[in-house]
Amino acid sequence: MERTEQWGMIELTFSGKQDGNPFTDYEIHADFTREGEIVRVSGFYDGEGIYKVRFMPVRTGVYHYRVDGTFGAGVSEGSIEVTEPVSRNNHGMVRVLDRHYLEYSDGTPYYSVGTTCYAWVHQNRELQEQTLRTLGSSWFNKIRFCIFPKFYRFNEEEPEMYPYLRGSRAGIDEERLKKSKIMPFHTQTEVKDITDFDCCRFNTEMFRKFDRRIEQLRDMGIEADLILMHPYDKWGFANMTSECDRLYLNYVAARYGAYRNVWWSMANEYDLMTKTEQEWEDLAQTIRQADPYGHMISIHNCMKFYDYRKEWITHCSMQRIDYYKHVELTDRYMEEYDKPVVWDEICYEGNVSQGWGNISGEELVRRFWEAFVRGGYAGHGETYMGNKIWWSHGGVLRGTSEPRIRFLRKIMEQTPGKFLKCVNRAFDEVVGVPYQTTVKPRSFFEPVEYADYEIHYYGFGRPSEREFELPSDQKYQVEVIDTWNMTVTDMGIHSGYTKVELPGREYMAVRLRRV
Repeated sequence: MERTEQWGMIELTFSGKQDGNPFTDYEIHADFTREGEIVRVSGFYDGEGIYKVRFMPVRTGVYHYRVDGTFGAGVSEGSIEVTEPVSRNNHGMVRVLDRHYLEYSDGTPYYSVGTTCYAWVHQNRELQEQTLRTLGSSWFNKIRFCIFPKFYRFNEEEPEMYPYLRGSRAGIDEERLKKSKIMPFHTQTEVKDITDFDCCRFNTEMFRKFDRRIEQLRDMGIEADLILMHPYDKWGFANMTSECDRLYLNYVAARYGAYRNVWWSMANEYDLMTKTEQEWEDLAQTIRQADPYGHMISIHNCMKFYDYRKEWITHCSMQRIDYYKHVELTDRYMEEYDKPVVWDEICYEGNVSQGWGNISGEELVRRFWEAFVRGGYAGHGETYMGNKIWWSHGGVLRGTSEPRIRFLRKIMEQTPGKFLKCVNRAFDEVVGVPYQTTVKPRSFFEPVEYADYEIHYYGFGRPSEREFELPSDQKYQVEVIDTWNMTVTDMGIHSGYTKVELPGREYMAVRLRRV
């Protein structure tokens, strides 16, 4: 009997037919049963006559399986024993908690501190390994990246491998292709005209490379936010026929759905592509139906938010649509969409010519604090000019924000009750309290009812002192948090009127804890 751990993965391998097109002509599926529970999963063709079924058990105990299909090996049966989790970073899948927050299956809070490396798996092996080492020394616990290669400014070279076999052009919607618009940019790199892809035949070597990288991320405790589609394309992958779109999504779901750390991002900047909203809805249903585990799923915007109230969407994957107002509206969007808010793109720390990639480390960290204290989550990216840019290629980090984001995550992990929500206090501060705290509505002139735990964040304000009318019959530990210099200073135990001295610098916070 084979054995795996809860939320681990079991892989069953079979030999089968190779004639015709095995990606479309034959199918393989398996039923896994345990005490009346039946989970049906689709398998996939992995080239050279090999078919595979991958399964992630979400409960302990013994599962019996039955594999069948038209792939040619007949019926196969067996059993697997599922133990309690033993891997250090195995907390299960990320799920939604109480509508607005995220936690792992085992109840461990998940503070989404992500980064973006769009094309890192399409770089050479040495650079990929360097990226993994950088991630291993950071505290990022999610990374956004594309399955399809990317063609755009700073990412103009051909990938090492393509997702489809070359030799004949098939599966491209030529009418849709005429409507598509490639984002204009100047390049001195020779742009090769390579479009002879058969979009009904996958290049399994490339997908096996993604297998290895997703597995490595999983073992590091990092969520793999897979961007399924994007507009930055010159090969035709953004404009396939609807049949090939569905074939691709079903293949990806069968291949990667059994990894507990996978998230589905239907698209990066969906509104720059040629698909209609109904087409996006249909494609989302395709992958939802092909995913028996219910992974996190969303869709990322450019100019216009998607309607995140849609039933299939688990969380808001947002890019700022206003250059000056974004994370400051986190709590508003949480209420409007009734979903967790994950700011996957709030501009990047860097110095490129475009505004989306030239904010300072200080400003990026400020945006992180605004998002988290308001009850949301935020994502990092780095775009410093050079031969290799983290946001696209990976490699090494050169900026100043990552250590401060690490510090923020440590502060968040000290939150009693797991997560914060924003409460109405003074106009010049953002105040977060544990999300299950009952807070009565109050006008500006009414006295404050302090919670047992509060963080007051001042952002770009530079107060030299702050005053608090703490309850006279209760004691609070007061701490000053310097979010940039990453220090926490104990200011003692206080009751009643309390004046807290501050250094008159930006990015300060005061933490109150009832003792």
